[in-house]
Amino acid sequence: MSSIPEWLVVVILGIIEGITEFLPISSTGHMLIAEHWLPFKQSEVFLAVVQCGAVLAVLTVFAGRVKDLLVNFNKPENRDFVLKLVVAFLITAAIGIVLKKKGFKLDENPRSVAWATLVGGFLILLIEAAIVRKQLRDFVTWPVAICVGAGQLLAVVFPGLSRSGATILMALAMGVARPKAAEFSFLLGIPTLLAAGAKTVWDARHSGEQVNWMLIALGSAVAAITAFATVKWLLRYVQTHTFNVFGYYRILLGALILLLVR
Repeated sequence: MSSIPEWLVVVILGIIEGITEFLPISSTGHMLIAEHWLPFKQSEVFLAVVQCGAVLAVLTVFAGRVKDLLVNFNKPENRDFVLKLVVAFLITAAIGIVLKKKGFKLDENPRSVAWATLVGGFLILLIEAAIVRKQLRDFVTWPVAICVGAGQLLAVVFPGLSRSGATILMALAMGVARPKAAEFSFLLGIPTLLAAGAKTVWDARHSGEQVNWMLIALGSAVAAITAFATVKWLLRYVQTHTFNVFGYYRILLGALILLLVR
């Protein structure tokens, strides 16, 4: 029997989820390390709903932006931006449904996650080096929106790559400025992760899976608070910094996971 109470494990996991979900550092990789040391492994429903808590925090951060997009939808620039978000989401959803019907299952092998985390770190450094002298634009084009929508699935096919990392890097590599790339990635994550969470809960209810909703509510609240602070910080950080620090961090994290699962 572990001396650590389960509620404390849930709080720790909520903090990890809130901090790592929207930073390009792989929440999956961090959860693997946490599960290596912590007792009481949580269910898929727990992880999916706690993600939704983090997403709701992001919605709070961007409340003004979302309100402007919806209230002033008739403005061409707002309508264009919303349509790009919708198309990017639909691309992710459509390909995701196809993968599901073909029996695709998430690869939870720790070594696979570690290598995806490691490779993602090197990709950040390579992309940052490639754009160092380029003039980046402060808007998202249709090709960028389409590629970012498809890029979200890379995190599904290669757990550890990071959804936010894949989408931000995709936009960055295609010439979008860091703040706008982060904004588009975060806003796209709202319907994507909420839909994934809703689907997981729906499947659990119909399968009769027993779920401790009190612990899930606790984890979601903690994730929401930490995600709010993390996203606010990152939006300020990318105004004047590159993503290189996350690249170095991911390389160290991937190497650490490989050492732990030997």
